[in-house]
This record gives sequence, C-alpha cells and structure tokens, in this order.
Amino acid sequence: MSASQSSDDPTLLVKIFGKDRPGITAGLFDTLAAYGVDVVDIEQVVTRGRMVLCALVTQPSAGLEGDLRATVHSWAESMKMQAEIISGHGDNRPRGLGRSVVTVLGHPLTAKATARITARITRAGGNIDRIFRLAKYPVTAVEFAVSGVETESLRTALVPHAAALGVDIAVVAAGLHRRAQRLVVMDVDSTLIQDEVIELFAAHAGCEAEVAEVTAAAMRGELDFEQSLHARVALLKGLDVSVVDKVRSEVRLTPGARTLIRTLKRLGYQVGVVSGGFTQVTDDLKERLGLDFAHANTLEIADGKLTGRVVGEVVDRAGKARLLRRFAAEAGVPLAQTVAIGDGANDLDMLNAAGLGVAFNAKPVVREAAHTAVNVPFLDTVLYLLGVTREEVEAADAHEER
Repeated sequence: MSASQSSDDPTLLVKIFGKDRPGITAGLFDTLAAYGVDVVDIEQVVTRGRMVLCALVTQPSAGLEGDLRATVHSWAESMKMQAEIISGHGDNRPRGLGRSVVTVLGHPLTAKATARITARITRAGGNIDRIFRLAKYPVTAVEFAVSGVETESLRTALVPHAAALGVDIAVVAAGLHRRAQRLVVMDVDSTLIQDEVIELFAAHAGCEAEVAEVTAAAMRGELDFEQSLHARVALLKGLDVSVVDKVRSEVRLTPGARTLIRTLKRLGYQVGVVSGGFTQVTDDLKERLGLDFAHANTLEIADGKLTGRVVGEVVDRAGKARLLRRFAAEAGVPLAQTVAIGDGANDLDMLNAAGLGVAFNAKPVVREAAHTAVNVPFLDTVLYLLGVTREEVEAADAHEER
C-alpha cells in the first residue's frame, strides 16, 4: 500500500480463475489500466493447470466502478475465465508478530496429516499466511508461512507429533537469513555415507559382528564413545595398510548426497564433515566431493600395518560440537546460520549447538532431541528445509550440463 493510501481507503479485490494460459496476467492488468487504478497487492497460483489470480487495486474514480466491473467480467468471459470482484477497504491485515516457516515432508503427504498439522498451528495461536509446494518427489515438501506465534512455541506444538502423523516437520524463524550464506556440517557414517567405516575395516579383519555390536550400543548412547572407539580400533591391529584403499572403494554415498552438496555449493554455502570415523576415509571424501572442511580420528599406521590405536585427540560427542564452532568461525558464519546433520547420540551436542539441527534417519534418542528429523532415505531432502525447491535444483543441474 502506498504511503498516501489509508487503511480505510476503498479497494477492490479482483479474482480471476480458470484454465491457465499465457497472457492472462498481462490481459487483466491491461484491462484495469484503462481505469487508472493502482496495484496494492497481487498473488497468483497455478495448480494442475488451473490458475487463481488475485489483484487488490484501488477504487477507480467516482462513477467508473460499475464500468470497470462490467469490462473485467466481459474480458474474463472472452478468455474463458471466471471473475469475481469484491469491494472492501484497505490492504491485507498486518501479519501477527512471530513469523515462522513450517516445512512438512511427506512420503506421501496425506490429507489427514495436513488437517492435523494445520489444526495444531491454529491451536498454537498461529495464522497460515501462505502455502507453497517445494517438491513433489522424491517426497512431497510443502512450506507454510505462519505468523502470530513465536517460533519456539510453534516448534513445540508441531515437531514432537511428526512421527505419529507419518511426516517430518521443521520449524524455523522466517527472515532473510534463510537465503544468507550458511555453513552445513554433516556426520559421515550413516549420514553422508550409508556405511559405518569401522565396520568396513572390521570386515577385512574378520571381526565385523563384534565391532557392529559395540558401534550400535555407542550410537544409542549406551556406551561412552571414546572407550568404545578404542575397543573397536584395537581389533583392527595388524591389518595391512592396503586395506585403506579397499575400504575407500567400498564406501557408498547416501542417495541424494552428491545433489545436496552440489546444490549447497552453488548457493554459496560452505560444507563440512565431522566424523568419529577416520581421516583415511574423510580426507578422500573431502577431495572427491569438494568439501570445505573435514575432521575425523586418524588410525595409527606403523611399518605398513594398523597398530590398533588412533592418533591425537578423539573426535567424540563434545568434539563434534567444538569442531562445528571452529568451522563456523573459520567460515565467517554466525553459529545461528549453521546447519548440522547427524544420526547418532554422539551427534547430539553438534545438532543442539547449530542454528538448525537435523536428525537424519536417526536413533529415537536423537530424533527426540534434535530441532527436526528427516526419516526418508534421501539426503537432498534437507534442501527443502532451507527453502530450496526441487525445480531450483533441477534447473541448476540442467545449467551445469549445458
């Protein structure tokens, strides 16, 4: 609304709906231009080829409103569209304080889940201002712009109920920061990659089952991570260093990992990994994927053999959070602008320290403590939590291929 226009000034809401085709928007405003009206607001949406176009305009000069209405209806009929014109006053009512973005991922997204989510938003005191679909595959991702309730209160009202509704829900504060430069830091084992690296080494040492049992207990938070790491690494004593190359070749990236990293880098984000695994693998991943940061434990090697020990300070739960802060400082990114992704109990401090902590196909203790959870096997779905659409990802990929 222009500064000279009062909230009590008369306005007309012109709504056009019907089959979408090129030229509808231009045709409507060309028709309205003849009456010298000013545009106060515009909104247009197209769903399955059907358009709804809304234009809020100032009232025309005295005596011309009836002619404007007749002309718009006549134009709409000529375009095989329908028109509705509603008189009123002023602009949209101001949005309430406390503005958030609620992102819902469903595979599928059911009407029942959507009904319950929107009802919970209302009960929390929120108003849904806009709804926008971010992606239709590999999951349905929908974004709700909500005002009238503080972000933390809205998160508390929605996120704990996501699993019962069969969806993933993220609630973040709205604002320019969603498109500002950010730092994304990921765990490696069972997050960036599908494997547990120490188990790949253990398979070559013939102790895979024993190591896997200790790993699972540590990830559930039942064992101290550092103690469990030393115990597992000791079982690798005597392995030939040639096993390192074999393990690197066996590592399987999580579906969507390359797309996630490639898209983040195009957006100008910095990307890093922290791992309770080993630099013998993470350094290779850093080079292959073009990561900005990588830190992990280092297996000690002597005389061409693994000694069964690690070198230096162990990267444990607290260490991952310290590394997130260090990476953020080096990247020049405020901690509030960081995103951490992980699946195990030793990721919890990092997830809680980040501006947005994402539990990725995580253990129950991690899902309950993180800001949000993603429970589909596609790592690139994290992009939707940052407001990136599937169309933007595909357009960027197509541009690179040319």
